[in-house]
Amino acid sequence: MKRKIIKYILLLIILFCGSLASAQTASISIFPAEIRQGDPFMAQIDGAEISSVKKITFNGKKKGVFMYQDKPSALVGIDLNQKAGTYKLVAELSDGSIVEKNVEVVLRDKKEIPLGIPQKLGGNTKASQKKLVTTLNTEWKSLIGLKTNSKALWTEKFILPLKETSVGSPYGNSRKTGEYSIPHKGVDYRAKEGTDVLSVNRGVVRVAKTYRNYGKTVVIDYGLGLSSSYLHLSKMKVKVGEVVPKGKVIGLAGETGYATGPHLHFGIRINDITIDPVKFFELFKDTN
Repeated sequence: MKRKIIKYILLLIILFCGSLASAQTASISIFPAEIRQGDPFMAQIDGAEISSVKKITFNGKKKGVFMYQDKPSALVGIDLNQKAGTYKLVAELSDGSIVEKNVEVVLRDKKEIPLGIPQKLGGNTKASQKKLVTTLNTEWKSLIGLKTNSKALWTEKFILPLKETSVGSPYGNSRKTGEYSIPHKGVDYRAKEGTDVLSVNRGVVRVAKTYRNYGKTVVIDYGLGLSSSYLHLSKMKVKVGEVVPKGKVIGLAGETGYATGPHLHFGIRINDITIDPVKFFELFKDTN
């Protein structure tokens, strides 16, 4: 009887030590080093297998976990209006151990730039301004909560949506339109009418539709709540439900909708948080 009790105690000690060792050996790496309002960041669990990662949460919200650079990883988006401060990222392992990391979010410099309304949308009148803001809000809400694959559909790094890119208007600034200030939650790349627009990775088309303000729009889901949006296209070349490989021409650049000239408005969402696409691509810039 005593032997059984001793064996049971030894087993408990082994299990406890294993759990403690797991918590001590596992750690969280975060990059980039500086994270501003509107920026994305990647968290990676060092010293753990993906099968041992039960969940990862940031600020209390669960994030999708995938393998990247042979490490369990998660993408997190910081909202443009998120308050600056310290937030907690937590990884819960299958043995019950908890690994935590504090994430510091700093302020982003934001500018306000005047932008008129083209005649095709009524010109610069108070009625046109009100209708623009109202319909923009409706269109914005229509892209929230779209279907997303439960697993990552991509295995390689992301590419830019144009073969040659030049930023015309960055993410984060606001457009002053009459009495209204409209945040720019994407990046405008300069592009001539008819320029090929590419899928930045393998994914599923969730939206291929013409909107009043967004114009001809394509949204591609990459799984785990990650998606990209392509606005103001002159032509869409994909259909809803279509699986597109990385680099496929999904449409042609244009100026449909609320646009004063040809360009590509490109956006990235992580769990319905629209983040800076330029910073998103930088996460994958130096990786294979």
